[in-house]
Amino acid sequence: MTIVETLERMTANSVTSDVQILVVDDEPDLRTLYELTLVRDGFSIFTASCLAEAFAHVNERRFDVVITDMRLPDGLGVELIRHLKAQQRKERCVVITAYGSAENAVESLKAGAFDYLTKPVDLKQFRGVIASAVQDARTRSSTGSLAASKSGSDAQEALARLVGESVAMRLVKERIIKVARSMAPILVTGESGTGKEMVASAIHANSHRTGGAWVAVNCSAIPENLLETEFFGAKKGAYTGSHQDRDGFFQAARGGTLFLDEIGDLPLAMQSKLLRAIQERCIRPIGSPQEEAVDVRIISATHKDLAAEVQAGRFRQDLYYRLNVIQIHIPPLRERREDLPALCAALLSRIASESDIAVPALPAAVLEQLALDPLFGNVRELENLLHRAVALREEDELQFEPSASQPLAQQAVATSDAEVTVLEGKPSALPSDLQAYLDGAERTILIQALRETGFNRTAAATRLGLSLRQMRYRIARLHIDAQNYGGKFDESD
Repeated sequence: MTIVETLERMTANSVTSDVQILVVDDEPDLRTLYELTLVRDGFSIFTASCLAEAFAHVNERRFDVVITDMRLPDGLGVELIRHLKAQQRKERCVVITAYGSAENAVESLKAGAFDYLTKPVDLKQFRGVIASAVQDARTRSSTGSLAASKSGSDAQEALARLVGESVAMRLVKERIIKVARSMAPILVTGESGTGKEMVASAIHANSHRTGGAWVAVNCSAIPENLLETEFFGAKKGAYTGSHQDRDGFFQAARGGTLFLDEIGDLPLAMQSKLLRAIQERCIRPIGSPQEEAVDVRIISATHKDLAAEVQAGRFRQDLYYRLNVIQIHIPPLRERREDLPALCAALLSRIASESDIAVPALPAAVLEQLALDPLFGNVRELENLLHRAVALREEDELQFEPSASQPLAQQAVATSDAEVTVLEGKPSALPSDLQAYLDGAERTILIQALRETGFNRTAAATRLGLSLRQMRYRIARLHIDAQNYGGKFDESD
């Protein structure tokens, strides 16, 4: 059920009659338009033409939703949002900004706004956003928290899957609960294998959109020539073989959450199109003469340093600021080793369930060995190690083998030590051609990873924390031919 359909059902059941909304706008025509639209949906509407009138209203009574223009005659709408937040008020605030004013939208979301709309306002989109805000406000006011709502069990299960009670993980969970109710875009960062998709899923489960669609997309796995079709869909006849309309990710996630994993791997041309879709809440399917509004909450993730990518010219600065309204960083496993026992227990339980065997015991000696492993692949590498230990067990005794990625990790550490030596001014041979030196080091690591994975590029890329596209690019740039090293590339990848 879409949010607008939910609103129509609420209206039919007279649930909206006691909902109070404050509309703040200095333009009488727009004030009247918003008021008439919302009155038709059964809401009680109060209006204000400036900040002073708005403050008088909020000091006099409580509202479910406050809708405010960003620029008012006596100040900015964000001042009203900050005031309500400072007073710990429960109103959901929706800000209306001028066309293309991305900075204002980001500022309002960071200040605590529930959502924003861009002028000229599409009334269908307007009703959907307000319905979403009302739904969230009423859910929380009637239950006290999402955990106690109808979807509370799903929310708690999603948080429980984030195993670990270290200080770092408790902070991650607290932040998830705090930001889930907002419509602000969220950027989840962390090394490969730390569980970024699980964090994004927990945000969705704890939000008012938990009943809507959850669409997860790996941006690095989609061929560049198909990106626009996959994201925005296509109309019948848009290209050869297109015999019917095809929905893209944005249409599939309507009313729910769209998770864009490895957002840093999107090519620049697609980044500009994604920026417009996020900023204007509109998309244009291939072959369509007009745009269509979409109601989607965006969560993105990357293992890259996007700020550095912006500086290098590989990622758009405006898109970075649009995505990075709220950031959640997941610490690597080596920084929260106190979570190892709980993680091992949860992973072994899942492995045993999948293999239809009893949960094997984890000897203290094995746990000590795991604690000494660098685990550069984080939880994903830990799961692989435990899978291997279960497969090689003898009479229910787990057999632990050191991580296969340790040689690569040791080489990385050796390189790091060499860099420290140079920085400290100790005697060290400086390369006469830095780029050739770096290319040689990269070629050595890539060849080692390829050999250890039977020249399977997908597996080698995973081992090195790269996407398949990045792996292929590096192989081509460094002119690596598998036959020169006694191997043959796996044709399946």
